[in-house]
Amino acid sequence: MRPVHGGNLAWAAEKTGCPPDAILDFSASISPLGPPQSAIAAIQANLGNLSYYPDPNYRELRAALSQSHQLPPEWILPGNGSAELLTLAGWDLAKLAVTALVTPAFGDYWRCLKAFNAKVLECPLDLEVREKDSLLPLASCLLPLASDKCGLLLNNPHNPTGKLFSQEAILPYLEKFALVVLDEAFMDFLPPDQDQSLIPLVQKYPNLVILRSLTKFYSLPGLRLGYALAHPDRLQRWQQWRDPWPVNALAAAAAAAVVQDKEFQQQTWNWLPPTKLQLFQGLELVGFQPWQSAANFLLVESEQPSSQLQQQLLQDHQILIRDCLSFPELGDRYFRVAVRLKEENERLVQALSTIINAN
Repeated sequence: MRPVHGGNLAWAAEKTGCPPDAILDFSASISPLGPPQSAIAAIQANLGNLSYYPDPNYRELRAALSQSHQLPPEWILPGNGSAELLTLAGWDLAKLAVTALVTPAFGDYWRCLKAFNAKVLECPLDLEVREKDSLLPLASCLLPLASDKCGLLLNNPHNPTGKLFSQEAILPYLEKFALVVLDEAFMDFLPPDQDQSLIPLVQKYPNLVILRSLTKFYSLPGLRLGYALAHPDRLQRWQQWRDPWPVNALAAAAAAAVVQDKEFQQQTWNWLPPTKLQLFQGLELVGFQPWQSAANFLLVESEQPSSQLQQQLLQDHQILIRDCLSFPELGDRYFRVAVRLKEENERLVQALSTIINAN
């Protein structure tokens, strides 16, 4: 079965007949710079804790996140990846009359809403508007839906377009919707002077929930790390709903270490802009139309079906890209690629050039 998420190397390996580690993966938007040494050191230092249950309150991890975001620890809830916390948010959203969902949307949003039979109204972005920069206006259909009986679920930067919504674009909806769930899984890739995070405002709005991921920026998807920032009353209720000890001891230790790793953070902020520009320009030279992106990935418009490109890249070059078939609004006209190391980006562009010239 065709995967609906990126990073399914087991599926790709089965398709190509080669081992998973032989595949160059552009389908999952994971930083190629990690995991940071701080994470590895923390895991090694805590191997002895495998004989004990984790602290059910994750006090050390919450203290590290509290310091990072200048928020009291009770406003922070660690989770088994942001996917676990998204499910809990879906439970809350399903209690409302309707949830507005900005589309195209990450597939897990549909999963978490359908799991609790939430009523969903789609608010499509204007995909014909190709801004010269990465900022994007919110869907115009949101305003008529805004009420104290409705919820809003969106991500910023937006996946799969990579576009960024400004704080000013989102703020009016915090005054109008009963609950706003904002997924900031890729916000870490923007340095503090450029990001548009609403974390500084979370204490002002009890109807705001912010989800963050530690797996993409720090290259730790196998550990499953994420956290929610919201009013303590909501987080206490979520804690009662879920299974105990959702974050294992090694993941908690690694997370507490990486959020304090200023050197790795700065390294990533220095690396991403020029490397992303290199990939962007390389794709343009081959004849594709990449979108400007605030995140660590590019959405690319293609005249050749993306599923066909994916198959050829896998079979002939052992490279995996993310088709967009799971986004109905995009279909076979687009594919998505992560920004990887310079030489890996060059390998992708060269492989695409070979395929285009052969067709």
